Amino acid sequence: MPTATAPPRSGSDFAALSRRINEAGLMRRRPVYYAIRFSLVGAVVIAAWTTFFLLGDTWLQLLVALAMGLISGQVALLGHDLAHRQVFRRRVPSERAGYVVGNLVNGMGYGWWQDKHTRHHANPNHEELDPDVQPGVVIWSQRQARLVEGVTRFIGGYQAFLFYPLLTLEGFNLHFSGVKSVAKPGLRNRGVEAAFLAIHFAAYLTFLFTVLSPGKAVLFILVHKAVWGIYMGSIFAPNHKGMPLIGDDSNLDFLRKQVLTSRNVRGGRFTDLALGGLNYQIEHHLFPAMASPFLRQARPIVREYCDEKGIDYCETGFLASHVEALRSMHASGEPIREGRAAARV
Repeated sequence: MPTATAPPRSGSDFAALSRRINEAGLMRRRPVYYAIRFSLVGAVVIAAWTTFFLLGDTWLQLLVALAMGLISGQVALLGHDLAHRQVFRRRVPSERAGYVVGNLVNGMGYGWWQDKHTRHHANPNHEELDPDVQPGVVIWSQRQARLVEGVTRFIGGYQAFLFYPLLTLEGFNLHFSGVKSVAKPGLRNRGVEAAFLAIHFAAYLTFLFTVLSPGKAVLFILVHKAVWGIYMGSIFAPNHKGMPLIGDDSNLDFLRKQVLTSRNVRGGRFTDLALGGLNYQIEHHLFPAMASPFLRQARPIVREYCDEKGIDYCETGFLASHVEALRSMHASGEPIREGRAAARV
């Protein structure tokens, strides 16, 4: 995993870029866009469940489960935009809508995820402060590889080959993390989040086991959550994995910290739709409150400015971004593989 080096700091660099973005009108709200997007996603959710009830106890429901995995990803992207106040300017309506979209519809803890994601944005790819690069089942640096034990060490040596199979469990992990977050004190509006999660799981399981045989219901859950997990991983993994890690000794200013640790994914309108605008990860990290449809327009402004300042601006294709992430993951596990080889000798 590469490590970012610090060029000379310039506190005014981001301010100058921000003025260009504001002058282009790219920080204004898009209420009509979000009204349409929420309505369309809501209609698709209703259509999917209507199809589920109309089909009844049939193996064709596995196709519905696959579709629901993709729909869950789109619902999660709406929760992401709410968490960044791209939809509503104020915290209270953003949170209320987030509880509905996150907890009630998707069964994941909105408050827990928002806190985690906020810390990620504040210190992207920081080995100590970014929760997204903390060692868990997967490790993100050779330093972590030398420290981990147990299951993580067992998986870490060949994690690049296991990454996508592991993503099939990410949907379950999101559910578990949400439930765990409401099981302990300290969470804002803990009671509301817990109630919405309980309603979600009760309704979801009741629907499945009422309409389907137990075996089909279990397979439906496995397909739904596996597709959702892979989809979420395909959205978020290309954004930072394989980009430089930073530590406490980093002297990067805000602009460089956000740009140098992020990667854009090239593509057209379909890519924008599928990835929820997060393919413009550099622009999103610089201006997290920017409405997602404006990120495409911000890209040439940000790229030109980075060229002027001599700041590396990383942008690749979708497949190339995954290859880079997997190569970095494989490199991170090298100390574990070397240790096993030495032990055999």
